[in-house]
Amino acid sequence: MATNENLPPNVIRQLAKELKNLDESPPEGINVIVNDDDFTTIFADIEGPAGTPYENGVFRMKLLLSRDFPQSPPKGFFLTKIFHPNIATSGEICVNTLKKDWNPGLGLRHVLLVVRCLMIEPFPESALNEQAGKMLLENYEEYARHARLYTGIHALKPKNKSKTGAISESTTALNVDKSSTASSENTPSVPPAVSTSTGSRAFGTSLQDQNPTVSDPADIGAAAARKKDGPMASKAPLDKKKMDARKKSLKRL
Repeated sequence: MATNENLPPNVIRQLAKELKNLDESPPEGINVIVNDDDFTTIFADIEGPAGTPYENGVFRMKLLLSRDFPQSPPKGFFLTKIFHPNIATSGEICVNTLKKDWNPGLGLRHVLLVVRCLMIEPFPESALNEQAGKMLLENYEEYARHARLYTGIHALKPKNKSKTGAISESTTALNVDKSSTASSENTPSVPPAVSTSTGSRAFGTSLQDQNPTVSDPADIGAAAARKKDGPMASKAPLDKKKMDARKKSLKRL
């Protein structure tokens, strides 16, 4: 823990707690740079809010804490040059939270959020940069053009937050998709094989119906012989009966 002679021990303990919280759970678009050896100067990088002339830029600022903090507000300065009505060319920040509206109960998180909100909604009526304030009131497009120019020249570039691994995986998957599509277009389509059981069920027939079982040739011969001798065998008893009937009739004569 920092031991700074310019701050009372209870204030150091409170600041240590706040800074730890800011480090573990930073506000959106704000990164606090903690120096455990000196709590009187706190640095922070603020991302330009989307939809403003400060978008795609990162602006470094600092808060200076006096010995009687938190009874008196910290002083805020932008270290990165910025074209803004409420930020002087020297970097000094003019916002009521750091002046007449200061409350000892307000923490560092609140102060940093107010500064970032100031980038979204400037107050040209209380301008420290009179040129920016006048331009904002009279010609917003010209003001935005100047602010974007400053952002492009002086602001730091935001870190790329995209996941390259996920992008490469998506690209690989896309390439595989394209190659498989191309190969399927160049290969003639072949109808899928239908299993015999499925096919026979689909047509309501079985393989046995379509392909009768072939018997042994000897069995075929025997069957043919039975068919051939069958009528003769049945005819012989009939002839014998007729002869017996004739003999009986001759005896009567």
